[in-house]
Amino acid sequence: MVTPKIIVLDDDPTGSQTVHSCPLLLRWDVDTLRQGLRDPAPILFVLANTRALTESEAIATTEEVCQNLKIALTRENIRKYFVVSRSDSTLRGHFPAETEAIAKTLGLFDACFFAPAFFEGGRITRGGTHYVREHGQLIPVAETEFAQDPLFSFQDSFLPDFIAHKTQGTVTADQVAVLSLDQPVQELLSYFLALRDGQYVVLNGEQQVDFDRLVPALFQAIHQGKNFLFRSAASLLTSLAELSPQPIPPDKSFTLRRSPQPGLIIVGSHTQKTTAQLTELLQLETVEGIEIDVQQCQTLQSRDQLKRFTLAQIQQIRQAGRTPVLFTSRAVVKDDDASRNLQFGENITAFFLEAIAQLPPDLGFIISKGGNTTNAILQRGLQVPMIRLIGQIIPGCCLVQTENDHPQFPGLPVVLFPGNVGDRHSLVTAYQRLQIPCL
Repeated sequence: MVTPKIIVLDDDPTGSQTVHSCPLLLRWDVDTLRQGLRDPAPILFVLANTRALTESEAIATTEEVCQNLKIALTRENIRKYFVVSRSDSTLRGHFPAETEAIAKTLGLFDACFFAPAFFEGGRITRGGTHYVREHGQLIPVAETEFAQDPLFSFQDSFLPDFIAHKTQGTVTADQVAVLSLDQPVQELLSYFLALRDGQYVVLNGEQQVDFDRLVPALFQAIHQGKNFLFRSAASLLTSLAELSPQPIPPDKSFTLRRSPQPGLIIVGSHTQKTTAQLTELLQLETVEGIEIDVQQCQTLQSRDQLKRFTLAQIQQIRQAGRTPVLFTSRAVVKDDDASRNLQFGENITAFFLEAIAQLPPDLGFIISKGGNTTNAILQRGLQVPMIRLIGQIIPGCCLVQTENDHPQFPGLPVVLFPGNVGDRHSLVTAYQRLQIPCL
């Protein structure tokens, strides 16, 4: 039985945080999609970054990806595949707008599986309720800081209620099934074969083996003609892709560096977890922080002045053999208008990109903290249509590398570090794993 191709539409660049050795596409024209589909890896990511867009923009982008994907699949003669709408494990994102856009373009699905569990990040789903592990306790996700997100706030931890609320009652909570996966393969297969008409199914999951049990029956159902869509976080992808261990162990990540010169760390995320990690990092003697006043990023004139000052600081810090850490001022700026919030963030991102464009080619590495910041660095800063995922430098944090013929930064290791992953020491660990050991 041929394994179906797994095509992941990722709403930020961090959804590949549990897999390795596969392509990440930052463009979705037909030719780039065909190139990605020809890769021997069982899984392919399209980094659409729709979480950084307005809902109407996210819908338009998703439809464009899917329209081009239909053409690419036909030209590559790929008939067995399924689509995953990968989103945040703390339920932030454009739902159901994105899954509806996928179904509108690719055709109706027999079921949409809802699986936000992300075990590496301490997110599980038990009895249909989604939890976040904090300080050794499981907290219903609606009681965490993530539920107060200025763009994607929500109030429900019980996922059937979440789906009902987000679909504005088009789907009621009692129409959403909650599936436990501790059933024999044949029973799961019978259940999957009976699904139809876009049924929403919440997948419970508390450890990786729960999702592993799903795969044999799921693939059999697909080969028997069922058409499924997934809205999931990253852990489900681990089971679907069935990969062997990554080729470069996390503690050998420094072997990817082509330059012994200091790298650059950029921190754009404002979560409490990120701030705690930043605090730990700045205590190291080998790094030096540069705080970026986000208000100064909002006009071209003030941004240009800030850029000149920051570049001079970066040069001084690197000449002293230390690693500069650019971090945004920690106060969160909120506006009742979502579009103004997005524009505010875009101006901060523009500052980072303008600074990166003037960095020297001997940069040792980049660590980018925060999904939107990271996507912009890959797509608009490094301007790569596709990049290879090497693996995970720590659980939940992707390590990628530019090609050797990159015009500005050949062979540059880049860490894609989500804002909501790890404990307070995780950023320090990722940084230290990129340091070349002293002989």
